[in-house]
Order: sequence, then C-alpha cells, then structure tokens
Amino acid sequence: MEVVRKVDLVTLNRGAISIFDITKLLYQMRLLLLVSLFFCTAANAQDTLIQKSDLISTSKVFDLSFTPKEIDTLYLDVVDNLGNLKAMHKLSLNNNVPLSLWQNPQLPGMEFNKKQNPINWNKPSSVTLPKNINELAFYSIDQLAALLQTKKISSLELTKFFIDRIKKYGDTLECVISIQEEIAYEQANNADKEIQAGKYRGLLHGIPYGLKDLFAIKNTKTTWGAAPYKNQRIEEDAFVYTKLKEAGAVLVAKFTLGALAMGDYWYGGRTRNPWNLKNGSSGSSAGSTSATVAGLVPFAIGTETWGSIVSPATVCGATGLRPTFGTISRSGAMALSYSLDKVGPICRSANDAAIVFSYIHGTDGKDLAAVNMPFNYEPNKNIKKLKIGYAKNYFNKIKDTTSNEWQVLEVFKQLGVELIPVNFPDSGVYNFNIMDVIIGAECAAQFDEMTRLNIDDELTRQAKNDWPNQFRTARFVPAVEYINAQRHRTILMQEVNKVMQQFDAIICPSRGAEGNQSAITNLTGHPVVCVPSGFDKKYNLPTGISFVGKLYDEASILKIAAAYQDATNWDKMHPILFTK
Repeated sequence: MEVVRKVDLVTLNRGAISIFDITKLLYQMRLLLLVSLFFCTAANAQDTLIQKSDLISTSKVFDLSFTPKEIDTLYLDVVDNLGNLKAMHKLSLNNNVPLSLWQNPQLPGMEFNKKQNPINWNKPSSVTLPKNINELAFYSIDQLAALLQTKKISSLELTKFFIDRIKKYGDTLECVISIQEEIAYEQANNADKEIQAGKYRGLLHGIPYGLKDLFAIKNTKTTWGAAPYKNQRIEEDAFVYTKLKEAGAVLVAKFTLGALAMGDYWYGGRTRNPWNLKNGSSGSSAGSTSATVAGLVPFAIGTETWGSIVSPATVCGATGLRPTFGTISRSGAMALSYSLDKVGPICRSANDAAIVFSYIHGTDGKDLAAVNMPFNYEPNKNIKKLKIGYAKNYFNKIKDTTSNEWQVLEVFKQLGVELIPVNFPDSGVYNFNIMDVIIGAECAAQFDEMTRLNIDDELTRQAKNDWPNQFRTARFVPAVEYINAQRHRTILMQEVNKVMQQFDAIICPSRGAEGNQSAITNLTGHPVVCVPSGFDKKYNLPTGISFVGKLYDEASILKIAAAYQDATNWDKMHPILFTK
C-alpha cells in the first residue's frame, strides 16, 4: 500500500493540489486509519486473550445464542468492557464499602407500629447460688441478673467463672479465637461499681457474653475465621458491641466462625458439637453456638446470611433468633452479602433471646438498610390469642408421624392452641434457586480481590463447596441475571407476605429436605426463631423447630417459642461433658 508522504501534506497546505489529489489523499489516510485500528485491535485482543470463538463458547454458559454477525458486532465492545473492568480492578475496595442500592423487606402500602412500649419482664425471685458451682454455667440471663442485682455474686466473680470455663473447654470445642480478659475485667469492674452505687442498667448489666469474630472491636484482632486475616485489626467498634457495652454487658471472648462465614471449619480447626465432639457444630455462627450450649457464656451474638444462626442452633440445641432483615445495624461487621446479612442472638432459651434482642435492636445510621422498629414483647401474653399456622406442605413430607416435628404440633394442641394448616409459599413461587444467584454474586463481589489476586489459595478449605470455588463460580453470573433474580425476589416477597400477614407465626421444620423455607425467608427478610425440639433417633443429636413471623414481629414468635419451652424440657437439657 502506498503510504501518505510528507511532501503530499506540504503541498496540501499550500493549496497547490487538485480535487483528484485530495480524494486520493483522503482515501490513503482512511486506509491507514483502518490498518492502524486493525493492528491496535489485534494487539488488544492478543493482550486480553479474548477471541471471537471465546464469545461463542461463553454465551453458552449464560444460556445465550448469537449469530456470527452478532458476534462480529459485539466483539470490540466486549474488548472495551474488559479494559474498563481492568481499570476498575486497579482501585481497591475495602470490605466495609457498601452498595449504593439497599434491600428493604417492606413492600408498598405496608404499615407498622412505631411505638415502643415498656417491657414488664417476669423476673425470678429468690435466686440463690447453686451448691455445685458448675450449675451456674447454665443459669438463665434473668437468674444471673437477679444474683448480680442482689449482690449475691459480683460481675467480676461471674466473669472469672466463665473465663475459666472458656480456658478449660475452649480447645476441646475449638470454638474460641481470642479471650478478651483485659476488656472483660475492666467492664466487669465498672459494672460492679455501678451496681454497688445503685446505677443498675438492666438485665444485661454485668452479664458476660461472646461475639462471633466478624465484629470489629478497637485494639483487638478481627480474624473473620480466615487465615489471610488472622492478624487483622479494624479500628472500629461494631454497633452490636457498642449497644451491649451501653447495656453494661461484659465481653469475655470472640468466638469462631467458618472461614469468611461459611460452615464450621476455620483456620485453627473445626468447631465441635458439644453433644458429640466427633461432629461439627455447623456454621457459620459455629463458636457462638457451641460455646453457649456448653455453658461457656450465657449468650453470644451470631450472624446469618443463609442458615448461619438457625443451622448451628438446630444441630447443637440452642435457641437462635434470626431477626427481620434490617432490625439490627451491621456496622462494624464483616460484610458477606449486603442484601442478606443479619445479626442475631444465640441463647439457651427464647426468653433469654428476647432479653438480648431488646438491647441490641436498632440502628446507628451507618447501615442504610437498618431501621428503628419497636420490640413490644409481652412475657405474659396468652398465645391462644395468637393465630398460629403450620406448613402442611412441609410436614406432609415427613412420613414418620412420631418424629420430633410432628410432636411439636401435639404440644401446642395440648396447650389448647388451634393450629391452622397452610401451604407455605414454596413450589410455584420459588421456581429456581434465586438464593444461589444472589448470594453467589454478592459474596464474590465482597471478596473480589481474594479471587483475582489468588489470596483464596491461603484459605484452609479448597473443596468444591468452599468459598474459593464458590467465588470463582459466581464470576460467571451475568449482571443482567443477578438483577433479574432480584426482581424475582420481589415477587417472592409479595407472595410470602400475602400468607404471613394472615398469621402471627407459621411453624416450619428447621432444616432438611422438606422445602426451601430457609432460603425463602432469608430472601424475604422475615424473622425466624429456632428452638430445640428433642434428639434424633439415629445419631442422638439435637433437633429443632422454627417459628416464622411477620416482618418486625419478633415479639410474637419469641413468645410462642417461650410457651413451647415452658411446656417442654428440651431447652433445659445440657451436654453431660460440660456439666461436670
């Protein structure tokens, strides 16, 4: 090809050129531009390693089909997109940088009571110290509060008692990441001084507790249970820690979680089930649950994105409250999935869970998905006045009518409660795995650099269902499909709310193959409390039952759960190994 010469340009500038020469010169320049573009594109394609054949193969992954002409047309745009993504990848995002989009479980037209009424707790009378001091490990929160308020024991003594138990059993259960002795003894001393001076803050004043180690506290390590972060320090106090500090509670330990809030395997081992040490405690609020059930603390705080409170509570025999999405601010907590993460208490009884929740619900304004809603718990409410259903489409799949799930229904019938059979919205509404699309994309986004920079190689677990592979798999979820999954989620919210608005609670099996309740209620944001319901026949491990409630109505399901526990003894049974 003839290249445009310098002399041609000089002649053009002097105006001494014909129309024919101008046309020829423009044609030559156009050819030069096209050739340059070709070589530049080829270089970019070589640099990005994207070929048109790649687009044909990739489109099959996304259930798409393009003609050769369509591939030709979109090819350069895809190359440009990749350049834009590479530019974005050069900008690091900390885990605490939120989305500009916020999940809201409320639908248009919904109205909620905004008035907080005083709660008249049924405080136990004449509580005494046990002759066998080990029994103190399984006292309820209000029993411990009575001992503290009447000065039969000091917060410092109580704190030392539980720290000693943590030191004795923590390694056995593999449930402790750090013992916070300095913080604990300072807070216990302060509690004793205030109680002595008559400045009583309430039922949590002087009560020891533990936190799942994804909550940040200044001057402490916050490991997220994962090897790459085991020396991480986040100089921030999480909202839930701040609320408990204001209540006068005493932090004694930070407990294990499955690495990055999955399962019960963390960088130091596997958290054990107190009822059988050969088994894991499930996750991801593994340590919080295991420690509470074993009496290492009166209560602990966990989180749930999809099953991380309900699952370990079921397996270990705890009472776990997963509140309505947004009722507790998540500021200072590791973000896994901004539209799904929830904070909740893990206790040994529904009444204890109600006490803890009454102190930690609300927002500091830092979590834009969080709201201030009242918690109007009525300890003496007659549950016969509540409308309670049971998910017959789930229960009918449990063919053994002597199973613990069916026995739960019998207990309520004996209490004089009329149980109403209802089909919990599932098949016909949950027509594809909405959860996998949403949770996959959001979690992978939160740990984007972990995948791109191969930091995931440092994680202890590397199997198919572990985070490294899950994060990689999620890279193949198109943005369009993620957004459409969120739109299907709206339809799901509408359908579930149609049913839930007719009931104060619906009883559902906690886990198993009966249905998709766990995924569905996590997506819709409805509250669930899980309580122990006995032991399974095969492994003699705890089983659980779940009570699903209306949005922001934790009070009703906790009262119903408390009534069930008053009528049974399952919550009062403790693993023998830890009662000695």
